[in-house]
Amino acid sequence: MKPAIVVVLKGYPRLSETFIAQELLELERAGYDLHLVSLRHPTDSKRHPINDEIRAPVTYLPEYLHDEPMRVLKAWWQARRLAGYRVALRHWLKDFGRDITRNRIRRFGQALVLAAECPKQARWIYSHFIHTPSSVARYASDMTGIGWSASAHAKDIWTSPDWELSEKLAAADWTVTCTAGGARHLKDLAPDPAKVTLVYHGIDLARFPKPSRQPSSRDGTDEADPVRILSVGRAVAKKGLDTLADALALLPPGLAWSWTHVGGGELADALKGQVERLGIGARVAIHGSRAQSEVLEAYAASDLFVLPCRIADDGDRDGLPNVLVEAQSQGLPCISTPISGIPELIDDGRTGMLVPPDDAAALAVALEDAIRLPDLRARIGAAAMERVHDHFDHLGTIGQLIARFEASGLVGDKPREKQAS
Repeated sequence: MKPAIVVVLKGYPRLSETFIAQELLELERAGYDLHLVSLRHPTDSKRHPINDEIRAPVTYLPEYLHDEPMRVLKAWWQARRLAGYRVALRHWLKDFGRDITRNRIRRFGQALVLAAECPKQARWIYSHFIHTPSSVARYASDMTGIGWSASAHAKDIWTSPDWELSEKLAAADWTVTCTAGGARHLKDLAPDPAKVTLVYHGIDLARFPKPSRQPSSRDGTDEADPVRILSVGRAVAKKGLDTLADALALLPPGLAWSWTHVGGGELADALKGQVERLGIGARVAIHGSRAQSEVLEAYAASDLFVLPCRIADDGDRDGLPNVLVEAQSQGLPCISTPISGIPELIDDGRTGMLVPPDDAAALAVALEDAIRLPDLRARIGAAAMERVHDHFDHLGTIGQLIARFEASGLVGDKPREKQAS
């Protein structure tokens, strides 16, 4: 029988988490039998084609306990008989004493359901994100005695209290994370730093092959054919899209450019209002979420990718945004900021341009250079594309994750061979 892994996810499927879908698909291809468990129902109206390739069944836990009270009660009745129930209850009571919230109660209720409904063939629990999904995974692991591990990313690392990270890192058999900065932070908090491993996500280069088109010669002098600027991502504080709008408003009036943003998010309406107040609304198109195929078309139609990430007031920040890797795979020159793992991808001046976060004036200078100088865009875009295709192929990184599962006794098949580009 194939090794069976229960994968705990915050929500599934989600348009903003193609890196998770990609990993799930490769684990299935490597011979692992996955059972997906989601804390939330999907909210996106669309889904990526890759989600249709994943065969794993999906179980949705009660998003709110009062929505399915009989399911939760039945789960408690079964779970309380498990050998590890009292251990899980002790851990939860300790956590609840330091975090007296409905969210903490909900996670224990969800863990009860997971433990009671866990597939009999399950041999491991693996959670994506070290905050709420890992709370559910840890409590369920306590109850069932099944080993567990976690994948940590960005917001979950930087907005979780140190005490909680430290205790989860101690309890998990191992944890992987996707940036060197995140790995350093977790190692500093882990009782055993050796249990934390850096594993980049990479991207599926079969879906993002090198483009055959030549870079454009647009230089901002033709109002009928402006330089096309693109950003992709949820409109949330950490993306710095308001800084990008401010920077564009600082550009010389006669410079020809247009800006397209793709991605929903809580600040989308505020962003639309901002560009209108700045007087640049006629040059800006702000769209909601799009499927991966549509995003790929947007990359192909653009000259420049910009994402001026910042650390939000609550400490939230990106790790290494996959959209930067995707854009670079298509030869798009990127302008971003030296936040978290971004300098691990972008070498300023060689494979991209980095400016300080929240500095609209500095971003405007970089934008003007990139708009006026197509040769600069072509040079940086070509170097970035080669780096991504050489070092961020997900078929190389998935092998590192499989090695962690194999060390836990879960041996699948060998990962697919990397195809020559």
